[in-house]
Amino acid sequence: MTDDVRDGAPLLHVRDLVVTFDLADGRRFTAVDGLEISIHRSQMLALVGESGCGKSVSALTILRLLASPPGQIERGTIDFNGRDLLTLPEQAMRRVRGGEIAMIFQEPTASLNPVLTIGAQIMETIRIHHRLPWRGRTRRARGLAVNALREVGMPRPDETLDAYPHELSGGMCQRAMIAIALAGNPLLLLADEPTTALDVSIQRQILDLFRRLRVRHGLALLLVTHDLGVVAETADVVAVMYAGRIVELARVDELFASPFHPYTRGLLESIPRLGSRRDRLPLVSELISSREAFAVVPGHRYGVVPWWPTHAPPRDAIPGRDDRLHQMQEVRPGHWVRCWRTPYVAEHPASRPDIPFIRQDRHRTDSDAGIART
Repeated sequence: MTDDVRDGAPLLHVRDLVVTFDLADGRRFTAVDGLEISIHRSQMLALVGESGCGKSVSALTILRLLASPPGQIERGTIDFNGRDLLTLPEQAMRRVRGGEIAMIFQEPTASLNPVLTIGAQIMETIRIHHRLPWRGRTRRARGLAVNALREVGMPRPDETLDAYPHELSGGMCQRAMIAIALAGNPLLLLADEPTTALDVSIQRQILDLFRRLRVRHGLALLLVTHDLGVVAETADVVAVMYAGRIVELARVDELFASPFHPYTRGLLESIPRLGSRRDRLPLVSELISSREAFAVVPGHRYGVVPWWPTHAPPRDAIPGRDDRLHQMQEVRPGHWVRCWRTPYVAEHPASRPDIPFIRQDRHRTDSDAGIART
């Protein structure tokens, strides 16, 4: 693992990433359209949105794990630690996977090999990404594997090393997956729905583990999730995604306090709130159906109009890069919203979304945002 990032520069910077899939009927579907995110050392960025919006495809593309065909990377750059991952040869990319960027997949029980012990799977990563002396190599690898399990809080790590995945609970399998991911000492961890299907107490333990890893090792995280309670509690920056595009990006406290895009407001309104009693939670589709909500970004003058894929662009919209009629606009310092390129927006070009990491000593909880955990 090497770290060549300049002071102040993001560890990961994805720019204008477009990913498509060829469909059986000959059409081409755009799953990710112009993705632009930055992640700094020790920072956690949460990528949130409903199922099918392109979150997991974005994470897989960063590691170039998309099956091709049918998936294709049409354009864009993925700058990581001073290199564009899309230009690396496959042999160099294999060293990046696990050694510099690791990934936790959605279903740990499906991702772990059922016929290999947990120890064998961790030691495989260690042998690939650590330069161990040949003499005593197995013993040293086993010792590092035990340390990896101990690091993630696995009870009885020596015994767990010889266990098979079916002998572990769901929470223990998730810890084993995290241990495998951390065995290569990565700089960046991609966590795809890491707390899905876990009970609340195990979720808390996994989230506390992520927090410790960031503090101890400066680990950066991309958290893919639809759980806004998890986002409110753990993330530094949140990017809201819909139909393959980021529609809003800001620091988590800022976004929960002042959501500007109607879709973000719809997501927040459709979840339970502590101390609030309602006959029925509104649907996101109900909240975004109002044309008035899309008339203007709250607190801004006419001309700062939120974008939406099913809406016709304003008559005065001006094509920009690649003839797009929309762009991410910085509507407040450190707060970006996807807007139509009206003359006003076109005259006020925004900087690329990039929020530096600021360590917060305050321990946030989902109750700070008024969100009820389920």
